[in-house]
Amino acid sequence: MTRLHPALDRFLATVNSVVLGKPDVVEHAVTAVLAGGHILLEDVPGVGKTTLAHALARALGCSFRRIQFTSDLLPSDILGVNVFVPETAGFEFRAGPIFANVVLADEINRTTPKTQSSLLEAMNERQVSIDNETRPLPSPFVVIATQNPQDFHGTYPLPESQLDRFMVRLHLGHPTEAVERAILRGRRGVDPAAGLAPVLSAEVLVELQAAVGEIRVDELILDYLLGIVGQTRRSPQLELGVSTRGALALQRAAQARALLQGRTFVIPDDVKALAVPVLAHRVQVAGATDGLLRANEDAERLIQRLVEQVPVPA
Repeated sequence: MTRLHPALDRFLATVNSVVLGKPDVVEHAVTAVLAGGHILLEDVPGVGKTTLAHALARALGCSFRRIQFTSDLLPSDILGVNVFVPETAGFEFRAGPIFANVVLADEINRTTPKTQSSLLEAMNERQVSIDNETRPLPSPFVVIATQNPQDFHGTYPLPESQLDRFMVRLHLGHPTEAVERAILRGRRGVDPAAGLAPVLSAEVLVELQAAVGEIRVDELILDYLLGIVGQTRRSPQLELGVSTRGALALQRAAQARALLQGRTFVIPDDVKALAVPVLAHRVQVAGATDGLLRANEDAERLIQRLVEQVPVPA
């Protein structure tokens, strides 16, 4: 496939060389990165969530920090803190791990809601406020969070306000037997992402993210997108439909997919392909009480059905 930027082919190939058998998931993750969005990788332990996050970070060639979320993690452990320095009789800011281009929030739902909420301003505004002082985060800035289902012990559900900050929610699932055999044969006791060479610099990624905004979205495409969003708000099976932020995220993601596919315009397939990963975590299924996994699966199936009910523009 011809890309508008040749490095995008290498970027996809590099990540796919480590995350075997999941090309669609990798494409959605790369799309979110190009769109300047954040990624939530949700699945059971041991299926490659952290490996995908490491592969994306290393292929980007940007500054990278990993935060292991635990129940005793404090907001200051993420954002940083002002420390008194006796020699100068003043305070000096010690930046936390959030000050990086790519931040891996590993097992984000294993920390308390107070610590989870410390990420809201960073993810939405690309800045943090500490002791009444606002500090900008580096550009580009991407949070890649992993989450184990709530059914597992020691987890705290992410609130709707936090989920809404993620552009996409992705699932890897278990690999096929053939892919799993290749993984077992190829693993030599080290992180497979450790040896990846960067293929995109921070400067190039910023340029690509700016180019996403130049991708044309026809009025018919907007009608199609808004038709899907409207269906989520009218459906009696949903207690909470997609917000305007969700609609903006779907438009931006569709533009990024068009760029990734080598086009200067969005087509209906871009919107259709991204509707579930962009919208499903932003809605609430009516009467969902069977746990996080079941509720998420129901939301994804329902979004897919609603998409199929909206006529595709010719």
